[in-house]
Amino acid sequence: MKYTKILTVLFLLLFAIKNADAVSHEHSESSYQHAWCSAHSGIEEYENKDYTRVDCLTKYHAVEFDFANKWAESIGQALHYEEMTGKKAMVVLILENPAKQMVYFNRVKRLAEKYCFDAEYITPNVLHINQNCKCPYSDCKCNKI
Repeated sequence: MKYTKILTVLFLLLFAIKNADAVSHEHSESSYQHAWCSAHSGIEEYENKDYTRVDCLTKYHAVEFDFANKWAESIGQALHYEEMTGKKAMVVLILENPAKQMVYFNRVKRLAEKYCFDAEYITPNVLHINQNCKCPYSDCKCNKI
């Protein structure tokens, strides 16, 4: 089982690198991470023994956040964080346009069921965007425009 997970992760990472495309995002990944992690009483940017950083460490999960186009990469990172922390891997995929991007979440969900990790998605609604299209996180790129 362990070798199957490793081979799956390697395949997914190679696929992600091969198919990575430059996508512009209105809000930064860290803004989504702040919103979700604080709502789940997690620790942001938890540093592992190997100096990698878990986006959010909760009581039960080692959580990796990524935008929809980086779905495969997020799985590899989450599984690595599970091994480093002993907490169940979780992918939180950021869907800025759920109608168009649900296909990516469905891929993650299918693999999560097969390889026993958790997955969910979030949308810009989690950011509590104001009437000026800004989120409350000062480090977000929407506030630097």
